[in-house]
This record gives sequence, C-alpha cells and structure tokens, in this order.
Amino acid sequence: MKIRNLAIILSAAGALAACSRGTTTTVSEPSDLNYQRVFFAFDSSAITDNASANLAGQALYLKSHPDTKILVAGNCDERGTIEYNLALGARRASAAKKVIVANGVSASRIDTISFGKERPWKLGTGEDVWQWNRNATTTVQ
Repeated sequence: MKIRNLAIILSAAGALAACSRGTTTTVSEPSDLNYQRVFFAFDSSAITDNASANLAGQALYLKSHPDTKILVAGNCDERGTIEYNLALGARRASAAKKVIVANGVSASRIDTISFGKERPWKLGTGEDVWQWNRNATTTVQ
C-alpha cells in the first residue's frame, strides 16, 4: 500500500512539474513607463502572469528612478453601463497598483483613476478590438 501511495504522489508531482514548464515569464525593466499597458479578461480585474511580469518590470523602473510618480488608469471595453465600467476600471487600476506596491514601490508614488469605457485605445467593435481596450495604462506624472 505504501509503494502504491508513493507511486501516486510521484506521478502527481511529475504532472505538476510538466504543467509548470513553459509558464515562466521574463521580468525586464522598460526604457520608459509612458503607455505601458497590462490587459484583462472580459469582466475581470484579475492580474495575469504576463501582466504581473509587466508590472514587476514597472516596479524595477520605479526603484531605479526614485523621483518618478505614475498614474495608472483603468479602462474597459464598450460593453456595460458607464457606472459599471467606471467601477471595473477602478478595480483594474487598483489591482495593477497592488502588484507594483508588492514589488517594493511606495503606494504614495502611484495614483489611480478609472476612465471606464470613455477612452478606448482602439476604435471599433468586436473582440478583436475589445481585448485591447480592457487594460490598465501607466503614465508618468
């Protein structure tokens, strides 16, 4: 029985290791923070692995430039009410800020704002456009 349990555990560990391969993302400091964007799934403010790596890179930049302050603006696609999208945009900006702060940057250096659906990055309709408008955009203040 112990050998069988050990075999099950080793199989599970191998499967988990295989699943984790190729999912690492590289963190690099951008040359400029203006218009750095991280993207979100529909109706979500959850930070993806790619967004987390981008935001960690932004934190590296901010740590290298201690006098820089930023504004993180939350944006949404055209679907939903103005009120709903303003709230969702605020959650997206806040989620991005939390990741930067968790990477060692003072929260006092980061302001947030929500533009909801009022400032689309790409014009048009359909998922090919909407995916780009669901973002948090960083600019230097």
